[in-house]
Amino acid sequence: MKVKIYDVVVVGGGAAGIAMIASLLKRSPKLSICAVEPAAEHYYQPGWTMVGAGVFKPDQTRRMSADLMPDNVTWLKQAATAFAPDADEIMLADGSVLRYRVLVAAPGIKLDWSAVAGLGEALGANGVTSNYRYDLAPYTHRLVQETKKGRALFSQPAMPIKCAGAPQKAMYLSCDIWRDAGSLKNIEVEFHNAGGVLFGVPTYVPALMHYVEKYAINLKFGSNLVAVDGPRCIATFERKAADGTIHRTERGFDMLHAVPPQVAPDFVRSSPLANAAGWIDVDPATLRHVKYPNIYALGDACSTPNAKTMAAARRQAPVVAVNVLSTLAGGTPVADYDGYGSCPLTVERGKIVLAEFGYGGKIMPTFPNWMNDGTRPSRAAWILKSRILPSLYWHGMLKGREWLAKPHMIAR
Repeated sequence: MKVKIYDVVVVGGGAAGIAMIASLLKRSPKLSICAVEPAAEHYYQPGWTMVGAGVFKPDQTRRMSADLMPDNVTWLKQAATAFAPDADEIMLADGSVLRYRVLVAAPGIKLDWSAVAGLGEALGANGVTSNYRYDLAPYTHRLVQETKKGRALFSQPAMPIKCAGAPQKAMYLSCDIWRDAGSLKNIEVEFHNAGGVLFGVPTYVPALMHYVEKYAINLKFGSNLVAVDGPRCIATFERKAADGTIHRTERGFDMLHAVPPQVAPDFVRSSPLANAAGWIDVDPATLRHVKYPNIYALGDACSTPNAKTMAAARRQAPVVAVNVLSTLAGGTPVADYDGYGSCPLTVERGKIVLAEFGYGGKIMPTFPNWMNDGTRPSRAAWILKSRILPSLYWHGMLKGREWLAKPHMIAR
């Protein structure tokens, strides 16, 4: 049986995949493109923090994938299971094979709930929740409303994770609600961060520390969530001492907002595309695979050292699109990515610290300081997050409209 060869096969129909396809078709509408994506529903995941705070309704963050997939694309509604880059092929869940001239991998990231003993079984009851799941974000809001006293724990695993600020966003918004209700003084809030700093870009830490002190949050650095006993309401954390010994601590809780460790999908980690850490091994500037010149990757599964955010995918998509077209024409990459990512840190309802930075922690503000000083919480950034960015996502990014995201061309 003859296998059809597509100009471009795209593995993943999330934010990165659809945005890249839309950018590609905007430039070359007659390409034969196949999208491999099993999910019938598509989510605006940055909105789940707002759902957890009662600002958004869950349905504001969900659309049917069929309504978002660009026209003139062959959509295979199943999962990819393996890459065979030496044969320019990928294998699908039904056993079939796809061939490509260029492959774009955007399969996203795996939330490894099973890496924390008991967490998967505990979620959704006994005060255990996570804004990293669509179905649990409303439970977060309910718990925050119902919690009047006791201990609230918020966890953050080791990097990399998608939206590195999200674990503490949930904490700040919860504290803001408790403060308004007059109950914060009766709640012991702890932030258990497996890392050693509050935020990876030091420029933004002073503004965040102001809120840590304002809400009387007890910071626990180097504290990694390893087990949850839901019925007993006990979380277990590990901390490594200077001499290398591991110390375990059990903390009772009335509410636990847990964030799981995150890894590349299994079929990526076991593939020839992966580096030693399991991520798709690409050049951080061109986003082309370091070994296979007709393969590109973008989004959360690639090896680039940028923040794994929707804003990063929005900047990466047009870079990959123009580089794919150049590769199809027999050329080399013509555009590069500077590592831009954005993290709107919601420190209270109505104010956000808008962190924007690129590779190496370089500060990369979109707006001049008189419009928005990213080192301070602002109302303007809240309006951007709550009103403008969702519309920009649904009607701009996923439609190939590259407002403030034109690809940077490499000087020749």
